[in-house]
Amino acid sequence: MRETIDRASRNGVGASGLKVSFEFFPPKTEAMEETLWSSIERLAPLSPSFVSVTYGAGGSTRERTHATVSRILKETALKPAAHLTCVGASKAEIDAVVDGYAETGVRHIVALRGDPVAGIGTVYQPHPEGYAQASDLVTAIRRRHPEIEISVSAYAERHPESRDWQTELDNLKRKVDAGATRAITQFFFDNDLYAAFLDRAAAAGITIPIVPGIVPVINFTQTAKFAEKAGASIPSWFAARFEGLEDDASTRQLVAAAVCAEQVFDLVDRGVNEFHFYTMNRADLVYAICHLLGMRPVTADRVKALEALSPRERVG
Repeated sequence: MRETIDRASRNGVGASGLKVSFEFFPPKTEAMEETLWSSIERLAPLSPSFVSVTYGAGGSTRERTHATVSRILKETALKPAAHLTCVGASKAEIDAVVDGYAETGVRHIVALRGDPVAGIGTVYQPHPEGYAQASDLVTAIRRRHPEIEISVSAYAERHPESRDWQTELDNLKRKVDAGATRAITQFFFDNDLYAAFLDRAAAAGITIPIVPGIVPVINFTQTAKFAEKAGASIPSWFAARFEGLEDDASTRQLVAAAVCAEQVFDLVDRGVNEFHFYTMNRADLVYAICHLLGMRPVTADRVKALEALSPRERVG
């Protein structure tokens, strides 16, 4: 791993070679809001391509999502991407949300079908007057606001409801044909599965960037439960890294940073240069991993120093 870190530093990875984005969820309480904004302030100097704010099941966080996105626009220089789902709302209601984001200045939406109202694992039922699938939502956003960038979801191990790979790829292709410009994957821990998915997507004629979703494991037990529901496998070697650390938070955090950095460096070695981090509203692990990648806070002095270098010097 040290050899990979040294190679990344020599090649200027982070200074000009990598793009990162961060995902947050809207806070429920004042304490959670304080944690969120502390994390945003910690990560903002790394100059992410964008930061996304999630949207609760059935639109349950609609107001809080909008408030968080609006505050990011007003108080930071970050580019927010607002999540939006089809669940629990009519077309008119969703269109109004999209229009509201556009009026606020949001120029990026993460368009999702959303989980069933009753939770993951139950049968999905579209709203009788709503958009049935993410591709329908993408079409509507693109028609109403062609200036808005649209990201969509992708699944390196197939969506739990996809009966086969053809179903999975057909669904992603519909979203691309409707106007999506980027796909972000559900988190995964086996990079070979992601590489195989990229090959399948390319063979299906899908050419938009498919950005790997990366989750640092803050709590292995909780992550494992969510992974099971989301259809993300956990390799035995990965689980073994966290054995015996249930009551050792400090060591668990060190291991989590090392494991996540190892995964990201392997992806860099495979040619990946863009990452989407699921932060869980916590900055420390994500910041540490970005630091290992060679990324540094973008200060005025650093910008001047980089501008003084030739393109070859920045990456050579």
